Amino acid sequence: MADAITLTSIVVSDYDQAIDFYTRVMRFELREDSDRGGGKRWVVVAPPGRRGGGLLLAKAATPEQAAHVGNQTGGRVFMFLETDDFDDLYQHLRRNDVQFMEEPRHEEYGKVVVFKDIFGNKWDLIGKRQQGETGP
Repeated sequence: MADAITLTSIVVSDYDQAIDFYTRVMRFELREDSDRGGGKRWVVVAPPGRRGGGLLLAKAATPEQAAHVGNQTGGRVFMFLETDDFDDLYQHLRRNDVQFMEEPRHEEYGKVVVFKDIFGNKWDLIGKRQQGETGP
């Protein structure tokens, strides 16, 4: 029986640029960076702790793959990142010149804002509504 999705592959144009963005700007952990030979590496980043899966940073190796860097899902939001401190992470991302597609908004499930990662993939940053929290 399948228990969990552990990794999602994301096509990037440069390993080191991706590692810098996801660890410094997004505050993820570098969980693995192993040389696989021939210019390939097994690079995994993930939010701190062990809740949820990670991202396998896969460097584009063909022109077809390179064409999909930054557009993993044809323009739709690609990833959904939940945080316990929406305002802190939002301000941190702003200070690091992350491109936001909108102003933060309140939804029934909490605060949300769409932003793009360094490659152009769209993400939802979500601050889940805490128990007892009401209204926008």
